[in-house]
Amino acid sequence: MSNFNVAKFGGTSVANFEAMSRCAAIIESNPNTKLVVSSACSGVTNLLVELANGVQDQEHRSEILKQLAEIHDSILNQLNDPTQTASDVYSILDTVTSLAEAASIQASNKLTDHLVACGELMSTFILTQLMKERGINAVRFDIRDVLRTDNNFGKGEPEVETIAQLAQQSLVPLCHDYVVVTQGFIGSDEEGNTTTLGRGGSDYSAALIAEAVKAAGLEIWTDVPGIYTTDPRIAAKASPIPEISFSEASEMANFGAKILHPSTLVPALRHDIPVFVGSSKEPEKGGTWIRHKVESSPLFRALALRCNQTMVTLRSAKMFHAYGFLAKVFEILAKHKVSVDLITTSEISVSLTLDQTDTSGGAPQLPEAARLELEELCTVEVEHNLCLVALIGNNMSESKGYAKQVFGTLEDFNLRMICYGASPHNLCFLVHESVSKLAIQKLHTELFEG
Repeated sequence: MSNFNVAKFGGTSVANFEAMSRCAAIIESNPNTKLVVSSACSGVTNLLVELANGVQDQEHRSEILKQLAEIHDSILNQLNDPTQTASDVYSILDTVTSLAEAASIQASNKLTDHLVACGELMSTFILTQLMKERGINAVRFDIRDVLRTDNNFGKGEPEVETIAQLAQQSLVPLCHDYVVVTQGFIGSDEEGNTTTLGRGGSDYSAALIAEAVKAAGLEIWTDVPGIYTTDPRIAAKASPIPEISFSEASEMANFGAKILHPSTLVPALRHDIPVFVGSSKEPEKGGTWIRHKVESSPLFRALALRCNQTMVTLRSAKMFHAYGFLAKVFEILAKHKVSVDLITTSEISVSLTLDQTDTSGGAPQLPEAARLELEELCTVEVEHNLCLVALIGNNMSESKGYAKQVFGTLEDFNLRMICYGASPHNLCFLVHESVSKLAIQKLHTELFEG
């Protein structure tokens, strides 16, 4: 195992010159930080996604391109010597212009990946130069030379063994001599095409890189000081969690806690790499350590909220005492690459929620071709405007009485698709988005503020 840390900085942490300067100070304060993974500047990826979806109005397209230039110019103008860096950034903006025009004619997942990756490519040029001007021996590295994925554009599947081999060859030697600045979220397939790991995948790529270089630790720097019992913007009395297990944190990430990407912890878990989550705005406040084993394992650990949920309900009298119905349903969903998250069943119906797996944002959709095929088997009902509430804890399926406490608190809410007992770490259900925050607030008051 290497004796150096990997530090990942999210979009708000590299939003402007002041934010990037705070990142540099954090890097300076820890001599073991030798590898820095950066997201795109805050707001940039959303603009690039809009362009990638195809903006046909040329005036609107020009306005978005102008916004992208202004975001980066505001930082470039505060550098002591921006000449070469500005040239590098504007070369990428020229590429963005060409790709946005192509997307306005015909969008594609491959083109989208090439376009949205430009945010990270630009931010790392600027962050590297800023660090150099502060006296840090920094060098920029294009992670596409190491982070190999398949060609599933929009959600590339990493090739872990290849990534490790390439990292040991080219990335680790650099880390012995420099502080290396590289990109999150992006990779390349074996033909050299740019790929992405899916929306929010910069955390995941940081963990993959930490695994590949056999890092001693992974730091995730974001805009909140660690992981809380729930989102402090929803429940004012949410409290920080100093230490949490990998399994608990994975559940939180999977069920919508925006602090981490759901897949982030898998590479860290494989090699028992401790993960620290802290605020780049307030590093002095500390944060949360995520470890394989922790001293405290309370019944209730946290609440998570994930909105933009799509629920699909399939009904057929043929299900009753029948063989193979669900197998046929999942065969159709697999054929159309529809990823299922939660599932509940009754004698003649099955309800399931769809996973959001790509970079497009918004609620996941049931492809029309999949719907038509399913309708040959059963009736299909699709509902939107739902949110998933998840209670995360320990040994919940073995504990008596807690379900009464939870459901008693929510007696005035219409709960849908209750999933309970399959995991010792969670209880979850759907509510309408209009009451989702109120449900979190009431549960937090009852379970965490007593």
